[in-house]
Amino acid sequence: MFKKMNPLFIIIMWAIFISIQADPVEDKQALLDFIEHIHHSRPLNWNKEASVCSSWIGVACNRDKSRVIGLHLPGMGFQGHIPHNTLSRLSALEVLSLRSNAISGSFPLDLVELKNLTTLYLQSNELSGSLPDLSVWNNLSIVDLSNNGFDGSIPPSVSKSSHLTALNLSNNSLSGDIPDIDIPTLQQLDLSNNGLTGVIPKSLERFPIWIFSGNRNLSSTTTTLPPLPGQAPNAQPAKKAKKLGEPALLGIVIVACVLLCVLIALLIICCQSKRRNRRRELPENIQKKEISLKKMASENHDNNRLVFFEGCNLAFDLEDLLSASAEVLGKGTFGVTYKAALEDSTTVAVKRLKEVVSAKREFEQQMEVIGHIRHENVSALRAYYYSKDEKLVVHDYYDLGSVSALLHGNRGENRTPLDWETRLKIAIGAARGIAYIHSQNNGKLVHGNIKASNIFLNSEQYGCVSDIGLAWLMSSMPPPIMRAAGYRAPEVTDTRKATQASDVYSFGVFLLELLTGRSPIHATGGEEMVHLVRWVHSVVREEWTAEVFDLELLRYPNIEEEMVEMLQIAMSCVARLPEQRPKMADLAKTVEEIRRANNGNHQSFDTTSETSGSTTFPHLGAETVSPSTVPQ
Repeated sequence: MFKKMNPLFIIIMWAIFISIQADPVEDKQALLDFIEHIHHSRPLNWNKEASVCSSWIGVACNRDKSRVIGLHLPGMGFQGHIPHNTLSRLSALEVLSLRSNAISGSFPLDLVELKNLTTLYLQSNELSGSLPDLSVWNNLSIVDLSNNGFDGSIPPSVSKSSHLTALNLSNNSLSGDIPDIDIPTLQQLDLSNNGLTGVIPKSLERFPIWIFSGNRNLSSTTTTLPPLPGQAPNAQPAKKAKKLGEPALLGIVIVACVLLCVLIALLIICCQSKRRNRRRELPENIQKKEISLKKMASENHDNNRLVFFEGCNLAFDLEDLLSASAEVLGKGTFGVTYKAALEDSTTVAVKRLKEVVSAKREFEQQMEVIGHIRHENVSALRAYYYSKDEKLVVHDYYDLGSVSALLHGNRGENRTPLDWETRLKIAIGAARGIAYIHSQNNGKLVHGNIKASNIFLNSEQYGCVSDIGLAWLMSSMPPPIMRAAGYRAPEVTDTRKATQASDVYSFGVFLLELLTGRSPIHATGGEEMVHLVRWVHSVVREEWTAEVFDLELLRYPNIEEEMVEMLQIAMSCVARLPEQRPKMADLAKTVEEIRRANNGNHQSFDTTSETSGSTTFPHLGAETVSPSTVPQ
């Protein structure tokens, strides 16, 4: 029987057997018991049948996958006490992060049993009572218990934690004297915003004074200031100077005015420099607000967190996001988008929204609708954040970039052209994605901001639509600003009142952009600004020539019929009257049919035409598109 078995089947079964054997069975069961007995609002993919080391969110194992050594579960919506006899069974655990949850009660005794612990993050929870004795952990290096409700004094035994490098106990209700924490390895310390009293120990005077702020009854051992340079310690005070004359007073006033002007000029230069820096990195004011967000989180956990959607495998919290290294990807109509690289090597796209006028409830309802859309040609909304000052949305990051960057970026000698095959796949993917969006919310959902910079290439190089449904949340922009990009349908005078028909118009402009290689609003040789739709219509009205198509496409043979058919589809989308435009579901099918209809029946470009001096296209005439179909 075994002789007839496929060798490949045997290898696969053996690999599965080895992986099962390598799974840390006891640690896996401990984690299952933990998650079963604690309330959590965010779903976890902790499937008993899956490998705990390979696929479970927030779990890290050692090299041979025999033990769990890391548990990183911030912002998972945990509530209540940590179940007894669960995490304590992870005896090899080194790193534990349960920050930004709603874990309550006294310090979990289960954690005291984790003797190999080196890093402990429990900040922004609802823990109370006395602080734990940190000396019970021999190798503890980083401890953050800030933004909780711990009271009582700081245990003197903390000084026995000889490996401690960072300790944060800020924003609690601690009282009493500060012990002499004389630990040479300690580099970061924060004891601010407590009720500590007494004198700051000399061993801690090497730290900046702000780490003790918010403790009203603290004092320093340093009570005298050093003498001014050039003055002896026991020097006598100088005699009173005589009264200054009028010329001297006038001179002082003039000098003061000059200095004031210089200071104002420097202030203006600094402000301009800060504005420029904001464009290069995650906005400075967001990072500055990180501390205030933590304070608010300690008062109201549910209102100041990233909200993740079901099926999201990301494991990070607001603190991770705000501290991530970031670069600007683009500045659009509704805000600035950043590429954020998190500490665990996860990369996401974060849009910082501006001009949001919707109330929190309306915002959350719209996010719920958008967040449950799952389609291969729609960029999934992974999480969002809402506060009075900041509104953020988190999407997947696409390595291949946006269509706008690929189409218009780096046009020159070293540019790699975007070939027709890729452009066709982009159009097919975008059409599918928009059609799916239009089918959601009982067929009432509108994208509202379709443009090349909001369409990305997925791993298979098909178009993928992003920034869904944000227009409804924003303040209305005046028509001159709103239409500047050239994508808006002529009937749309309020961005909040976009329709599916106006989405079709924007998609038509996008198709023209793919075909021509020109931006929706572009400058001619005489620097006159030209609307793409009008320009294409004027060329079509005179005669059908290759002049309308991107020069980069002319190098590819046997594609002219497909391009012409795509042009006809685009022109039908940009009809002036909304009722004359096709439905997106029909458009998706029509765009997909272009390649199938022309397979094996292509003709090459006729570059030797004597009648027009340029490429000619068969089966076309000016009557195909009437002048009334496009804006004049």
